[in-house]
Amino acid sequence: MHLASRRVLLAACTANLDEAWMPSDASTSLAWTLEEEGIKLKGVIHDRDKKFSPRADNVFRSVGARVILTPLMAPRANAHAERWIGSCRRECIDRMLVVNQRHLEAILREYCMHYNQERPHRSRELRPPSARGDPAVARTRGVRRRVRLGGLISEYYQEAVAA
Repeated sequence: MHLASRRVLLAACTANLDEAWMPSDASTSLAWTLEEEGIKLKGVIHDRDKKFSPRADNVFRSVGARVILTPLMAPRANAHAERWIGSCRRECIDRMLVVNQRHLEAILREYCMHYNQERPHRSRELRPPSARGDPAVARTRGVRRRVRLGGLISEYYQEAVAA
């Protein structure tokens, strides 16, 4: 999660999250995702779980990122990430029947698109993370509905009148 904008980047998923997976697959996937988005990684905040091995930290340091460890037993120290995980579970995962890893990745990609492009955020004056500046005032034809995740989430937008 990019803290300033609250934008979430989905890097990789696994059913077997362990010390061996983190330095190889996770960091490589994260590096590709950041490169595609044109984002320079400045820092990585994570807890002291054993899955974050010194090898994984070295991968992040090798690309110039500072590794910041949260205090022991202090989930509020990384509150933005914890909040996103809770929102993702409450609004999406707990309401879906996930069949396999590929299905989970598709669900998370769709939810991340919703979260970044449409979901209002109080810290951003009810604008989504991907919004730039104030919305332009335009003449509209009416309100339209866009369905995501098979109807689990409905997004509403104003359809502009053709000029």
